[in-house]
Formats: sequence, C-alpha cells, structure tokens
Amino acid sequence: MDFKVGADGTVFATRELRIPSEQVAFTVTAWDHQTAERWDAAVRLLVAQTSSTHSGHKKGKKNTVPDPVQPPKDTLLPWPQHQSSNGLRRQKRDWVIPPINVPENSRGPFPQQLVRIRSDKDNDIPIRYSITGVGADQPPMEVFSIDSMSGRMYVTRPMDREERASYHLRAHAVDMNGNKVENPIDLYIYVIDMNDNRPEFLNQVYNGSVDEGSKPGTYVMTVTANDADDATTANGMVRYRIVTQTPQSPSQNMFTINSETGDIVTVAAGLDREKVQQYMVIIQATDMEGNLNYGLSNTATAIITVTDVNDNPPEFTASTYAGEVPENRVEMVVANLTVMDRDQPHSPNWNAVYRIISGDPSGHFSVRTDPTTNEGMVTVVKAVDYELNRAFMLTVMVSNQAPLASGIQMSFQSTAGVTISVMDINEAPYFPSNHKLIRLEEGVPTGTVLTTFSAVDPDRFMQQAVRYSKLSDPANWLHINATNGQISTAAVLDRESLYIKNNVYEATFLAADNGIPPASGTGTLQIYLIDINDNAPELLPKEAQVCEKPSLNAINITAADADVDPNIGPYVFELPFVPASVRNNWTVTRLNGDYAQLSLRVLHLEAGVYDVPITVTDSGNPPLSHTSIIKVKVCPCDDNGDCTTVGAVAAAGLGTGAIVAILICIVMLLTMVLLFVMWMKRREKERHTKQLLIDPEDDVRDNILKYDEEGGGEEDQDYDLSQLQQPEAMEHVLSKAPGVRRVDERPVGAEPQYPVRPVVPHPGDIGDFINEGLRAADNDPTAPPYDSLLVFDYEGSGSTAGSVSSLDSSSSGDQDYDYLNDWGPRFKKLADMYGGGEED
Repeated sequence: MDFKVGADGTVFATRELRIPSEQVAFTVTAWDHQTAERWDAAVRLLVAQTSSTHSGHKKGKKNTVPDPVQPPKDTLLPWPQHQSSNGLRRQKRDWVIPPINVPENSRGPFPQQLVRIRSDKDNDIPIRYSITGVGADQPPMEVFSIDSMSGRMYVTRPMDREERASYHLRAHAVDMNGNKVENPIDLYIYVIDMNDNRPEFLNQVYNGSVDEGSKPGTYVMTVTANDADDATTANGMVRYRIVTQTPQSPSQNMFTINSETGDIVTVAAGLDREKVQQYMVIIQATDMEGNLNYGLSNTATAIITVTDVNDNPPEFTASTYAGEVPENRVEMVVANLTVMDRDQPHSPNWNAVYRIISGDPSGHFSVRTDPTTNEGMVTVVKAVDYELNRAFMLTVMVSNQAPLASGIQMSFQSTAGVTISVMDINEAPYFPSNHKLIRLEEGVPTGTVLTTFSAVDPDRFMQQAVRYSKLSDPANWLHINATNGQISTAAVLDRESLYIKNNVYEATFLAADNGIPPASGTGTLQIYLIDINDNAPELLPKEAQVCEKPSLNAINITAADADVDPNIGPYVFELPFVPASVRNNWTVTRLNGDYAQLSLRVLHLEAGVYDVPITVTDSGNPPLSHTSIIKVKVCPCDDNGDCTTVGAVAAAGLGTGAIVAILICIVMLLTMVLLFVMWMKRREKERHTKQLLIDPEDDVRDNILKYDEEGGGEEDQDYDLSQLQQPEAMEHVLSKAPGVRRVDERPVGAEPQYPVRPVVPHPGDIGDFINEGLRAADNDPTAPPYDSLLVFDYEGSGSTAGSVSSLDSSSSGDQDYDYLNDWGPRFKKLADMYGGGEED
C-alpha cells in the first residue's frame, strides 16, 4: 500500500513514491464500532512537479484545483461541490468541520462573528441557514445565533469556561420552501480558558502533628488547593510554597513543602515539645505554575503540633524520703514521693510507675501513683510488728508507663531511698491456744482445777500486767484466777444440761493489760464432758388404758435415760413386792433391751384407775434404778378392744349417782336461762306500750348535746355586716323571679296555721301538741333558717335592751303550774321552779 490514513484522518505516504500520472484517486472509509454505521469519501491527490501535494478532509478542509473565485478565509464550505463522475463523489457522510475556538471573558462587542457557513448550492437557489443544539435553541438559549441568509454565526455574550467548556451544534441548510438541501453538519465550539480563578484551599486551616525529635524528611501532612481553570494549561497548574513559620525556633526553616503535591515534611532537626509545642505555617498556592508575576495566589494556615515522646525520664525531687507508721496498721499512706517529668502531663509518657527494688523482702509496703499529682504514695499493705522490725530502709525506682524513646537513658535521679520508722503501739494480749479443748468427766466437785488458760502479751518491751476475767459463762460453772488464768469449777458440771451441745461446754475469757490505752483479747475454752451414770431411767408413758379382760390388750412401756452408752440399756423391768396386790393383778414382760409390756394377770379387774409401780434398772456402772408410777385406766371394752363411753366414765371414778346429779344440774341451769330471756322480752314489750311525752331519742339525761360556738361577737369580726341588714322595702323581693332571692330575706307567702295551746292541757295532749307544731314549722317556708343558713340581724355597736340577766325567771302571774307535777319525771325540774312558790 502506497498510502495510509491515521485515526485522526491524516493521509500519508508509506514510502517514497514516483507517480507517473498527474493525480492519484482512492477512497477513504470510516465506520462507527458501536452503531456499525459506515461512511466513504473519495480522495484525489494532484501530483506536482517538485513534490507531491495532497488534498483531504483534515479538519474539514479540502485542497482542490485552484479556483479562480476563492471564498473568504472565514467561510466554511462544509458541503462539497458536486463534480462529474470523474471528480469528487460524496458518499454517506459530508466533511467534518474543524472545531471553533472562542476565548472566555471576551469583552465584545457583541454579537461577535465566529464563522460563516455556506453551501455551494447557494449560487443556484436561495438557501436558509439555521443552527440547533445546546446554546442555540436549547438552554442556555441564544448563546449562539446565525444569519439565516448569509450563514454568518455569532456569539451573543461573554463565555465562561468554568460554566461550560464546549458546545455541540448542528448546522442546517434548507431552501425557501423548507426542503432540506444539505445534510446537517456538526459544529464543535470550544471555550478557550483564561486565568480568571484563584486557587482555593479545601480548608482554610489544616491541622497536623509530628513527633518531637523527628529526623529531617519526616512527613507531617498534605495541603490541597484546587483551581477552577483548565488543569491542562498553566492557568490551572498550582504550585505551593511556605511563606512564614511561627515561631522561628530553633530554625526559621523547620519545614518544607512539595511545590506540586503539597506534602509538608520536616527539613531540620531539633523539634522539642518541651520548648515549642506548636508551629503555625502560612502556605501559599499560586497558579501559572507558581509564577508570582502572572499567577493568582491564595493562602492557608497549617498548624503543626509537636507530639510528645518519652524523651524525659521521671526524676525524684529529693534523694531521700522519710515516714513513720504505727504497727498493726494497714492501708495507710506513710510517705509521699514527688517526681518531676517534663513530658506531656497525664499521658503514658508522664504517668509514673513506682517499684520497690530493695528493703522490703516481706512485702509490707507498696507504692501507688496518685493519678492527679503523679506522686508516689508509700502505703502499708501488710501489718508491721515493732517487736520484729523497728525501721525499714526502702529503695524505690520510678519509671513511666511508656518506655523511653530510643537513645534515652534512665537518670540517676530516678532512684530514691525511703526510711520508714515503726511506732510501738500497745497490742492486745492473745491466747496462744485459742479454742482450747479439754476433756473431763461430768460431776467433778466444786473447786476442782481444770486447766490454766493463760494469754501472752506481744509487747515485749513494755512492762505490763495481764489480768483475766470471764466474758461468757452461760451456766456460771467456771471461775478464773484474775492473775494467772487458772480455771476451776464453781459448780458441778452436768453433761445433760441444756447448755451442753454435742457433749461440749463453751466459755469465753478476757485477758486485758494495763497499757495506755488498755488492750484486751479473748479466748474460748471448750470442755468436753465424759458421761457418767448419774441419771436413772424413766418409764413412758405415764398414763395408759387397758381393758378389764387381760386377753384383749396390753400396755407397751419404754425406758428412757438421759445418759449415753454404756450407761443406758439394756434395761431390767420388774414389779415391786410391796404391795402384794401389784404382782397379783399385773405382770410385766420384757420385749427387748428398751421395751417391755404391762398386762393384767387376773381374768377380770374392776373398772377404775390404778397406780402401777414399775422398777427399771439401767446397765451403768454402778447401775441405777428408778420406780415409776403408771396410771392405768381399766375399763370395759367392746369387741374391737376399745373402751366404751360408760366404761370410760366409770373408769374415771364416777358412779351412777354422780352422773345423775350432773344431768339434773344441767337441766336446772337451762331452765333458769330460759326464764330470764322470757322476762327480758316481757319488760321490753311493756316499755313499748307506754307512750312517753317525748321521744326517747330526745332524752337529754343520757345524751351529750353539742352546741356551736358563735365566737366573740360582731365587733371583733372583719365582715361586711351591712349585708346582714333587714331590708326595709319588699318590692325588690316581690319582683324577683320565683326561686331567686337572697338567703337573708324572709319569703313572702301564706303562713301556715300553728296549733293553739290549750289553757289547761292534758298530760296526754302534750306529745300531740309538740308533734303538730313540729310538722307546721317544717312546712312553713317563712320560718328560718330559709335555706339552712341562719342569718342574724346586726344590732349595732351596743344593745339598748340591757342584760338578759336582769329578767326575773320567777313567775309573777296568778297562773297555776301545779299540773307540771302530773307530766312525769321529765318535767320535775319545771315543776320545782314554778309550782313550788309557796315552799319558797
């Protein structure tokens, strides 16, 4: 192949050619891989005399045979001229138009012509041109326009590349009737970038950190600034530099920044947090590749914190410390160790850890760290004894929670000595053998020496005396010598006592010294009592019942002994020889070592209660015997061997005459109760038939009457008493609606007729008269209280009537009041006051 075409449409010769003819023609094919659309274009190359020239469609231009009439330089001929069959032949697609570049921020004037588009057919027919696409007939609208007749395309306003970098339009050519003359042609318009945007940092303040003592070249952090201009041009290429560093210690250039990436690294050694804890670095970002003369700049602040490393070992502020501790005390701080550490407070590099490296082999002390002050608190964790150790010489080492940084050595001041003196305290005496156990037989005589229960005073360097006393002796059986602790019996010890538990008696004693202050200790003595045969056996049960015929049943008896083996069974049961009737009427049979059976020897024994003595003997050494009396009830029995009711009574010792006498007494008692009830009912009936002058509920003799108090009168009350005045006119009352009136107004209406009291009433009419008056008052709406609120008229500041005590209560008329004596005991007081004038 002599010619090839590149991906960008460039046609080139593959080798040096010698073409005999004046021209070379071939076809160039293009296709879309996605849509499989294909286009063909014919290419004709004219051969020159000196060198070969080519004609193609690179950037949409075509070189042909020189035309005597050349179009203007800004005129595009996107639609090729139609030649004869020997000339160019248009296939499926037209020529590609080169992009149109428009600078942004142009100052005009607008509209500003960009290019002119024309078709070669406009020489034959009138053609109308139009453009479509974003920026023409799609938002943003009317950025570009075209003269429909001349084909000149304009931009109507300044462009902003940061708003939109390119536009894709399509040019159309139609005749005056709207018929398509040419196929639409694509137009690409690119906005040329101008340096109109400063670099902008993502953050105005950047925070970073670096360890103190870091080597040069240690990465700190990265700052980033973005420029909205075209990053492929110098307008958008940002470069960084450090403007200032504060403070400038130990060097004014402690950090450097990569001008392209924005990475900040250390450039000098000597970072020390204890001297400078923070640096403030001003960073400048400039576009135009950092050209300060033409580029635009912006600044940001980088705050670099120097982080702490453990490069300062803790040091004691003193080489020796001292303290003292009382003996037998624990969890007590005896000394405070102060240290100094220049690292970051309350960090692992600062927090102190203390360790005792010598002087305390038994582990009496521990050094704890105060989390606030970082001091070491020497604390007693195990009690010390003055008699064993009077003083301690401790060696304490201090370190940090975090290990020291590489290359840092411990200071000689990280070790200190601590001297602790032990104070002697009066200690309580103690019993070496506490819960001392001794064994002895019960029943030892009073005054017997049991043991010596002595205590030891641990204060060997104090001359003190120990005295003993009892603290707990439940049965008060023991005595202790106050001087030497010798214990003797004060009473006979009994193993069967209630104070004994599991054969052991327990007592507690107190040993006290005479120190200042006195101290005391307690000891417990346990006495194991060995059983002796000091308790005779007893028989159970104490009472029994048996039928009068021996063949029906017998009595099972059991022997019980408070002692223990071997002082208990087997037991021997026997009946005494005296009186002889016991052995004649009864017999005892041994069942086993602890049980026997008592039964009748005779065929019949009269019913009754019999005292049967039985002697029982244990197996102790020496053996003990005891005669127990068993009350046996002999009674007639039924076929099942149970005592009958009559038999039980008879057995209890009651004869037939006694039973009859008891029944007669019961009948007489019931008769008396019945007569009393009948008499009470009759009296109640008589009370109801006799009418009294007043209701029993109103009887004041047996009742307590409670009256309300009225206080101190009107003058000592802060009330508006004008509301209590009796109205002088009643028109406003009569004019009110029914049911609406003041509570202190007397209702107007017909008054009921009250009964007239007879001149000489009959005693039987008094009750009727009172009841009729009560009913009339209850039905009288004009009688106070009108609505349960009793209202009193205000009488003014003083009463003109005088005292009611001046009224004479005696009768001055000629009326005879002797009839009051006939009204009964309730009117006796009135009869004495008014009917006894002659006696006075």
